[in-house]
Amino acid sequence: MTLKKRDKLIFDGYPRSLSQAQYLDLLLNKSNQKIDHIFFLNVNKDTIIERVEKRKTLENRSDDNTDTILKRYDTYMETTRPVLDFYSKNPNFHEINGTKEIDQITKEIEAFIKV
Repeated sequence: MTLKKRDKLIFDGYPRSLSQAQYLDLLLNKSNQKIDHIFFLNVNKDTIIERVEKRKTLENRSDDNTDTILKRYDTYMETTRPVLDFYSKNPNFHEINGTKEIDQITKEIEAFIKV
């Protein structure tokens, strides 16, 4: 079975600030476009630290250290968290438990997008 996807675009990690989200919203409105789905993979701080430290071991990334992880998390809470608040009002907003296994998360997302 071949799935044809036309006129589809996925943003991963964008927008990262409230001003970017508001600007994207403005552009979409001007071009009569809409966001079909917004997914928030909710993962707690301890799980994030654990996963990044594991990734460091597997991939030997120099930027995967506790200080960097904590700075990224603080940046997220300060800058990116308001984006989540902005989009959580959208009826197409879906919060997913990001602590589950990847295949479980994938199935949840697929259920929303009906792949």
